Amino acid sequence: MKRHSAWYLAVLLVVGCGGGSEAGEAEMAETAEATDEMADAGLACVVMGDPEGRQSPLQELSFSYDGGEGLLCYGAPSARERVVMGELVPYGAVWRLGANEATALHLSAAATVGGVALGPGSYSLYATPGETEWTFHVNSEYDRWGIPIDEAVQSTEVGSFMATPSATAEMVEMMTFEQVDGALRFSWENTQVDIPIGM
Repeated sequence: MKRHSAWYLAVLLVVGCGGGSEAGEAEMAETAEATDEMADAGLACVVMGDPEGRQSPLQELSFSYDGGEGLLCYGAPSARERVVMGELVPYGAVWRLGANEATALHLSAAATVGGVALGPGSYSLYATPGETEWTFHVNSEYDRWGIPIDEAVQSTEVGSFMATPSATAEMVEMMTFEQVDGALRFSWENTQVDIPIGM
């Protein structure tokens, strides 16, 4: 079964909520416009195999930054009563920053991500979590399964940067990203980390 476009999902949400209101229609139009911009810029998530029935569903975050549009694609695992940070996701070990395919970052124009200068194009993001500091790795290979992160994968790294984690306001069951104040915010369990993005 093909993945639904963001526009089609917006239609389902409006219809499913009994919506036909002007506000709902305006939101649907904005979503459709954003989807068109993503397509025009050649930004799309890579899906390997059938995404239906995955325990960690594919999620997409469309975002804007000075001079461009971006799309972040990631598999979103849930805690499911497990201890995540330090156990399920060990400290000091490189991690695919999600599940399934590599977490992919698509950029329509040049940007800096955590201070790493990137040209327009597609990249993958990995992380090495720590209790007090995380290292994020930006890689030129994005259209691949997220593991293993071996020497061959690490050889295509284009840059890395550090970020400081903080506590979430409440427990986050499913791993998520959102755009917050010029950053892409990762949140899962009781940990959040901001990835600065801009020109």
